[in-house]
Amino acid sequence: MKDIQNLQDNREVDIQKVGINNLNLPLTVQRKNSSDQIVSAKARVCVSLPKNYKGTHMSRFVEVLTEWQNKHLLGVDIKGCLEKIIKKLNAKSGELKFKFTYYIDKKSPVKKMSAPMGYECSFEGRIDGGEYKFILGVAVPVTTLCPCSKEISEYGAHNQRAIIKVKISYDESEQIWLEDLIELVESCSSCPVYTLLKREDEKYVTEKAWENPKFVEDVLRDVVVKLRQNKIINEFEVECEAFESIHNHSAWAFQHETNR
Repeated sequence: MKDIQNLQDNREVDIQKVGINNLNLPLTVQRKNSSDQIVSAKARVCVSLPKNYKGTHMSRFVEVLTEWQNKHLLGVDIKGCLEKIIKKLNAKSGELKFKFTYYIDKKSPVKKMSAPMGYECSFEGRIDGGEYKFILGVAVPVTTLCPCSKEISEYGAHNQRAIIKVKISYDESEQIWLEDLIELVESCSSCPVYTLLKREDEKYVTEKAWENPKFVEDVLRDVVVKLRQNKIINEFEVECEAFESIHNHSAWAFQHETNR
């Protein structure tokens, strides 16, 4: 059959990224305790396309991802999977990203009752010019309590849920667990949030936030300081957004840095 994608294109436009997005597939994620968690992931995979080709071959992306999934390597060997995709599509560069919800059994602070807590996470691999880069991402819900509100009010202070998003990059010979990164982020908030709280737990988290007021600037700076201290990390970005309870807008802060 005629291969339309391989036809010559004369518009002189090299496409930087072309591929597929929002492909649903199971992903094997290794937990810190050495067990595996199977999650439902959405994949985005793309490659560069030279100007002389009319189009890429979309089915080949799915072929390779399916092959890797059947080998139980998907989520472990992102680099190998991406190298296979680049080779199969005769590309010079490529990217592969998985977004998924990762569950951790989290105990309430006082009653110690356990319930699964979901965190939005991502694995991302990039190859360009033969160089491989891995990026680990987490989005962690937390509580923040406004220092200004506490200071000026005779009683009470407004607080809100916030989302702290962190992306880190490190050498493939190193390892940082999702559990450890999430714990680091939570420690920089006014108080973590939980799936299950009894009355004693609710009293604890309310008072903990009251004793630990933070602006988004405070949260961001605390996360940045801890990431700077981790010498495994080559590069990171931090984003904090507090969904204000008394304003019709969010408070937001962002930072990107390289450790090397």
